[in-house]
Amino acid sequence: MSSAVPRSPWRGHVAVPNRLRPLRAWLTGRHSLTRRLVAASSSFAVVPLFEGRTVPRPDEARLLGLRPGVLARVRQVALVCDGQPAVYGHTLLPLAPRHPFDRIFRGLGRRPLGGALFADPRIQRGPLRFRWLDGRHGLGREAARHAMVEDQALLPRSSGRFLARRSLFSGAGKSVLVTEVFLPGLPPPPAG
Repeated sequence: MSSAVPRSPWRGHVAVPNRLRPLRAWLTGRHSLTRRLVAASSSFAVVPLFEGRTVPRPDEARLLGLRPGVLARVRQVALVCDGQPAVYGHTLLPLAPRHPFDRIFRGLGRRPLGGALFADPRIQRGPLRFRWLDGRHGLGREAARHAMVEDQALLPRSSGRFLARRSLFSGAGKSVLVTEVFLPGLPPPPAG
């Protein structure tokens, strides 16, 4: 029997239709997404949706070096710009080994995770990976629940598909997997 690792649908690039070209700037930026969202909106908020423990999906567990079925800490948030959910964030942190970052992660509340990740020079961001999500994927279903918008949006509301990116932040003996799903309430990217 083969023990080959299944090919991941997450890719190092993503095809973005011309009508969604402004989204490319959001997808490919390697610096803090939160800082860019703050710059693109007149009001910004982190809305915690869930914090606790979960069994990561098989591809997430592989990236975090966890055996299937092992619990991890999860944080799910909506990043809200001008009253509209713009990004659904899904972050996983292994429970072991114990690390000072565990305490920071648990105490974030309404503070953005990016501030802690980008502030620590020991933590390095791995490559960005991208994919389209829809209702067949758990993250696509979760994003759809939080994608309600009232006004004109950068992404079409009716498509039921969302672009997502993820990356692994590693350093000082700990890894954090951050997935960001871009919702229809995403504002146009800031100039510059």
